[in-house]
Amino acid sequence: MSKGLEIRLASRPKGWPTLENFDIVEVEAPQPGDGELLVRNLLMSVDPYMRGRMSAAKSYTPPYEIGKAMEGGAVGEVVASNAEGFQPGDIVRHLRGWRDYAVVGAKQATKVDPQAAPLSTYLYVLGMPGMTAYVGLVDVAEQKEGDVVFISGAAGAVGSLAGQIAKLRGASRVIGSAGSAEKVRYLLDEVGFDAAFNYHDGPVAEQLNAAAPDGIDVYFDNVGGEHLEAAIDALNDFGRVAECGMISQYNIAEPEPGPRNMFMLVAKRLRLEGFIVGDRAHLKDQFVAEVGGWLREGKINYRETVVDGLRNAPEAFLGLMRGDNIGKMLVKIA
Repeated sequence: MSKGLEIRLASRPKGWPTLENFDIVEVEAPQPGDGELLVRNLLMSVDPYMRGRMSAAKSYTPPYEIGKAMEGGAVGEVVASNAEGFQPGDIVRHLRGWRDYAVVGAKQATKVDPQAAPLSTYLYVLGMPGMTAYVGLVDVAEQKEGDVVFISGAAGAVGSLAGQIAKLRGASRVIGSAGSAEKVRYLLDEVGFDAAFNYHDGPVAEQLNAAAPDGIDVYFDNVGGEHLEAAIDALNDFGRVAECGMISQYNIAEPEPGPRNMFMLVAKRLRLEGFIVGDRAHLKDQFVAEVGGWLREGKINYRETVVDGLRNAPEAFLGLMRGDNIGKMLVKIA
């Protein structure tokens, strides 16, 4: 019988998470039942939404349970199958990461082709982050040709793709904010943003106004807080905001006051809409066709930050919260 590790939630963080909030436990590999697969995980994703699931607060998805293995996107190899349509050696994507061996229901597993694209892309460009960037721009913000688009947290997995998708869809100007000079260079030199700034260099509103003297039409928000206030100020009449995340708010123990200029939503007739990518499943085929095409044609650049070893997954997650990553943060399990 094989043994493997799983990462469990040891306690709920108050403010910033620490390594003490995780337990690393060796367990026997589980056995799949009828209609289930045993999968040996190869690669897993850590994502900002996981911070919300560490809290007991009511949200759009159930919280992680204390003492139980955490979950998240992963790609792995089928070791044993009790389900039609799957056999050992198949590579599948599923949501039972944070462990070496996972039992996955056949309906919760999606076969992926390692010959068609690198495995990591199924957790990134062709996975949840890619679809989040796509639906946020296409469906939520209804980005049009000629729009000026501003993206906060733009050097992360979703933001860096959102900027490229905006350009490919005909944005006249794409502006990004990031947290270091290295990330700003990445946005300008590798990803193709028209302008980018380090939000540590001065007030966001001042830097955004300098980068977008004629205002912005779309704001893709990954950060919230000061960024959202600055974007509301810079938005032109009938501007649209896709609220994807507010990472600046995730680890604060006490709520901070919101933007002080919300009255501009009325004066400028703005539309601000929060979204969860899982609600837009009807766009999956459109996303795969369009973004997959751009990826095959070499029109999308992406970078990954890969941490080696499941044992180091908690540190990878904390690094994501600190903004250590450029592009997608991944953990190589095997």
